[in-house]
Amino acid sequence: MSTARRSGALRSAFVALALAAGLAGGCDADKKADLPPPPTPGQGRSNAVTAPGAAAPASATAPASAAAEAAPAAPRLLCAGQSPRPAPSSGGLTAVAAAGAEKLPAHIGFGVGKWVWVNFWAAWCKPCMEEMPRLLGWQQKLRAAGVLVDLAFISIDDDERQLSRFLEAQPGTGVRASYWLPDGPQRAGWLRALGVKETTELPIHAIAAPSGQVTCVIQGAVEDSDYPTIAALLGGKK
Repeated sequence: MSTARRSGALRSAFVALALAAGLAGGCDADKKADLPPPPTPGQGRSNAVTAPGAAAPASATAPASAAAEAAPAAPRLLCAGQSPRPAPSSGGLTAVAAAGAEKLPAHIGFGVGKWVWVNFWAAWCKPCMEEMPRLLGWQQKLRAAGVLVDLAFISIDDDERQLSRFLEAQPGTGVRASYWLPDGPQRAGWLRALGVKETTELPIHAIAAPSGQVTCVIQGAVEDSDYPTIAALLGGKK
């Protein structure tokens, strides 16, 4: 090959290399232009990796803390606005106990220096059955806190045999003794003294102070959340 032709070939090769270098540099610039800008001070990592125009991450719209959740319901105002009244006469009661259970006194001792919690119930009353372990547990808890309180169950079953069958079927830690108050004038007198109508649904609770005055009547079942209110009424720890 002549010297002139060889020089022309070299110039062509240099031109081709220059064009290739220029094209390569343009691709890199385009790639850099497509990259998102670096995060500014104060931006979090999630904002830094979010593409322009994309929706904000779900966490950006979530509540800041659990404090924003709804507050728990306030405790029930049991016994609020009730005036003390004399405890009913304990007449008309029949003490019934399962075999081997400790027998009850003939009368409920109101006004003898301790609290008395009376619970009206019946063997056919499901809410009554469900709350009995709760009442027994509360009595133990109150006594452990230094509160002298007796728990007296009064059944208003129509048939004493129904009551007896229930008591016999209870475990040793359950209710195995109860008073029975059959239908009639004496039951009506008890409920009237408490300000409760005979048609009121069971269970019914009446709490008498050591003085013998009934300070609280609750119509309906009590709940676990009611214990602080009861403990405050009886002067025990919540």
